[in-house]
Amino acid sequence: MKRREFITLLSGAATAWPLAARAQQGDRVRRVGVLLNAAATETEFQSYLASFTQTLRMLGWTEGQNLHIEVRWNAGDAGLSRTYAAELVGLMPDVILAGSTINLTVIQQTTSTVPVVFVQVADPVAQGFVASMRRPGGNVTGFSLFEFSLGGKWVDLLKQLAPRLTRVAFMFNPDTAPYSRFFTPVIEVAATSLAVQLTTAPVRAAADIEAALALFARQPNGGLLLQGDSFTRLHQSLIADLAGRYRLPSIAPGPDFAKQGGLMDYGPFGGVDDQYRQAATYVDRILKGSKPGDLPVQAPTKYRLVINMKTAKALGLDVPLQLGQLADEVIE
Repeated sequence: MKRREFITLLSGAATAWPLAARAQQGDRVRRVGVLLNAAATETEFQSYLASFTQTLRMLGWTEGQNLHIEVRWNAGDAGLSRTYAAELVGLMPDVILAGSTINLTVIQQTTSTVPVVFVQVADPVAQGFVASMRRPGGNVTGFSLFEFSLGGKWVDLLKQLAPRLTRVAFMFNPDTAPYSRFFTPVIEVAATSLAVQLTTAPVRAAADIEAALALFARQPNGGLLLQGDSFTRLHQSLIADLAGRYRLPSIAPGPDFAKQGGLMDYGPFGGVDDQYRQAATYVDRILKGSKPGDLPVQAPTKYRLVINMKTAKALGLDVPLQLGQLADEVIE
């Protein structure tokens, strides 16, 4: 072979090698970890996961081809969250989807380098997960479910529908909803302004729920605010039934509390399902090279009010005309 031909061949090979390497890197299977704050048997969360994977598929990521998804379900157990967070980080994923505050907390404690996209997290700036909504910084970004100021709106709506209300119980599980400490002072300020006394009702087991409500209902003119954590969500049908039995007007962030017999729910329009679809778009951008710290945290801009008229009637409450007109859905 002539020297000039050899040099030309060598030059062409040198150019081809990095191109081949880049192509091989682009074709490699990416790994996404998912940690959900629910039981694997919950159909609601199965649909959220389906929305997430379907959106990824629309964006060109197909499970078994260029993508592998590792899913873990904590079933509302904070201990399992810690175990699964360490397990997922150990798999060295390209990005992790964290559903809920408790899961984001343990993942952030486990890694500061793996990119993380969160959903179902209240006020991430106040909780210290990100530096700001616009420029979160670090390895974390995502979609905020609501700000803590929403707690004041729950009290106001409950007072409008039950004007004789003078006492309200705020029910939550401290283990699965550590962020309740941020809601409590906001709710207390709003309650005081409406001449309503606040009682916190922490519960950690199903048996605690009826005991707490029975004790609270010994005095008249009470109502119930239900925190939207994984524990109370798993038991919200029971809580709705008990609230009716003890004649307590009740409200929760939703999205299905009123449909299960609660008096009202008020939360983000589009709900959690929409957040999982949006999270897939952020995962796609990170897999394509974006840094999570450069992707702004997004928050809901619309909220949805649902009123159960049957429950209101059973409690002897007349829904004010103006409030009924404001409702996005009325369950007869």
